Amino acid sequence: MTGTGRRLRPGTAVTPLRDGLHLRGRRGSVTLEGSPALPVLWRSLEQPLRTGGLDALLDRLEPGSPARTAVEAVVAQLEAHGLLVTGPPRPAPDPGPVGPWLAVSTDRPADAAAALAATRAEVVAAAVDAPLARAAGRALEQGGLPVTYIRDAGLPEGRIHLRAHLPDGVTHALAAALPAPTGYVTSPDTTSATAATATALEARLAARPAPGPPGGGGATAALLGGAAAHRLLCAAAGLPDPADEGDDDRLLPGLPAVLLVEARPPRAEYRTWVGPRPCGAALAPATTLREALRRVAALGDERCGVLPDPGPADLPQLPVPLASCAAPGTAPHRPGATLTGGAPRLDLARLEVFCVAAELALGRPGSTVGANPGHARGRALRAEVARRAGTGAGRTPVAPERWSGHPQARHWWSTLTDRLAVPARLHVFRVASGEEVYRAVVRRPGPDGSAPLGDAVEATPGDAVACAALSAVAAVSAAAASTAVTAVTAVTDPPAGRTPAAGAGAAGAGLAVEGAPAVGWEEPGWTGRWLADTAGREDAFQAAAVRLTGPPRPAPDGELATLLRAFGFTVLNRPQEAP
Repeated sequence: MTGTGRRLRPGTAVTPLRDGLHLRGRRGSVTLEGSPALPVLWRSLEQPLRTGGLDALLDRLEPGSPARTAVEAVVAQLEAHGLLVTGPPRPAPDPGPVGPWLAVSTDRPADAAAALAATRAEVVAAAVDAPLARAAGRALEQGGLPVTYIRDAGLPEGRIHLRAHLPDGVTHALAAALPAPTGYVTSPDTTSATAATATALEARLAARPAPGPPGGGGATAALLGGAAAHRLLCAAAGLPDPADEGDDDRLLPGLPAVLLVEARPPRAEYRTWVGPRPCGAALAPATTLREALRRVAALGDERCGVLPDPGPADLPQLPVPLASCAAPGTAPHRPGATLTGGAPRLDLARLEVFCVAAELALGRPGSTVGANPGHARGRALRAEVARRAGTGAGRTPVAPERWSGHPQARHWWSTLTDRLAVPARLHVFRVASGEEVYRAVVRRPGPDGSAPLGDAVEATPGDAVACAALSAVAAVSAAAASTAVTAVTAVTDPPAGRTPAAGAGAAGAGLAVEGAPAVGWEEPGWTGRWLADTAGREDAFQAAAVRLTGPPRPAPDGELATLLRAFGFTVLNRPQEAP
């Protein structure tokens, strides 16, 4: 007699290892290693797990005994990896062609089977006898759907559209194409949206081609057709999309994914689709730096992204972390130029360079991009305060004792002047009386010192000096690496029509510390503590900056601005009123 408690998820396969076990199911897998007793233990455990007798087995084992401890450890791992279910056993799977598949794919296989039984499918192609069209049609027929082949001379050669018509009038559609050199399967959508996505994706893939040669024989057609049919069957049956089944941290939840396939060498992987128009609801603004960089990676995907994804490349990472990327092609000031930026950490440098690249791609002076509203406001306000305040010529400098004891200011200034042996002058001034807003400007001495080497606007003199000196160290380090510098925390070589502005400085500190475990023993001289302290001052700093400049305004909509907002980014215009 079978029990009604916890049981192994249907369809879970088990492979005994010499000193362990490997278990794999539809949504997860786990490898347990460390003892030759594990396969022996599994032989006693498997039958109760598959029949729902686990709880009865545990009741027979003495609490605290080695046997019970071992069983509980295995069960905990199975639960953690989604390999256990709870409840009465399911009835025998439907004897139809998809019965066994549905039995291991959903908790309600009968409902899914009924949905498929009432669905009819269409394969639309310019040549309905082409290998991909026939492979997809066969896979749909094996899934129990009646299939109609429709010739459409207007479709590009090599592309097919699959449609599933449900009895309630809903139609799911997707497109697929053989590698040339990259094939694809789009996410299920409406008929019109599928056509638009396929056209946009083919244009994107043509602009960012894979290095491999064209390919796509019979085996590739069978695999691609099966993958396309699988996605369509899941949509028709109400099952999760296959792209959501894995544990791929690169895919963004809530956004569609396309399957990209290359034949030589064979490779297939899902990528978040960065379409010309956002699909579905926009993502909420990122709250952590890790979350923001996942979105940067999707928007900068080398195959179907729209912006560059900054990385360390071959740049030196000492004395300051550097990230770089190609300047967007829409930036007319210097085709083929490289954007390079530095920050206290590489992840912060990547985000800053991405934001500068996005601003250049927007093509509007004063545009500011941030990972969330607070980050965008901080970047916009720093740039606008710097524009209005100027470089401080004729202003009384802040007394050195107000900033010379700042550990990060000392570190980056000594790195610039001692370690890198760069002769430099520093001017620190208060932007406005009564407001805690300060600007620090680093210049080379002599006639070539007119252009700032580094500058920053921050809430304290020490923070301003630290960020300005860091910016200067980044500029010098990037130049030494023979990089064409167009953005190094501060935009030191701005495009025409853009005013050189203070670097983002501490604007990203809140993202960096949010969700990061606090370390109580960290002293102020350490980067983590400094970021936490500056993040704590950010709200007051922004309030003071708004009193000086007015608030930034939302930027007008446009294709790229709308897409950035769909990914949770904030796009603002800096305040432009006269000071």
